[in-house]
Amino acid sequence: MVTKRQQAAQAGPGPASRTSPPAATATTTTTTPPPTLSSRASVREIIQHIWRRYLAETPQRTFLLDAFMVFLVIVGGIQFLYCVLAGNFPFNAFLSGFCAAVGQFVLTASLRMQTSQGAGSGSSDQSATVHERAFADYIFGSLILHFFCINFIN
Repeated sequence: MVTKRQQAAQAGPGPASRTSPPAATATTTTTTPPPTLSSRASVREIIQHIWRRYLAETPQRTFLLDAFMVFLVIVGGIQFLYCVLAGNFPFNAFLSGFCAAVGQFVLTASLRMQTSQGAGSGSSDQSATVHERAFADYIFGSLILHFFCINFIN
């Protein structure tokens, strides 16, 4: 696919480029593309570039899922750290809580994959149905997971 810049470069400074632009071009809005990275970019620049693109292009629903996943990682880490430092006397309780955090993380990651922008091509009605089905599966899986975790505590 040839971009507008490549077309303009191929056309050169001929008489067509000196005339006023067509009306269709004048009404279109132009957006500046995100800055690109050079081949010699540092690790810090790469991380900043990824973070900026994530903030600019991620829908709010995905932000919420990502924040919940970060919360689950923190909860699982705190439980594991407590088990290492204080001991694991009620081992069933530790396993149940840790498995609940890990299992919920996996279910949330699955929901995020199913409802991300690229998922589901077609009309918006079909996409909404896919999102509703994915959320219903998420709720059902969460109920089963927590049922087993509560029963495992004993």
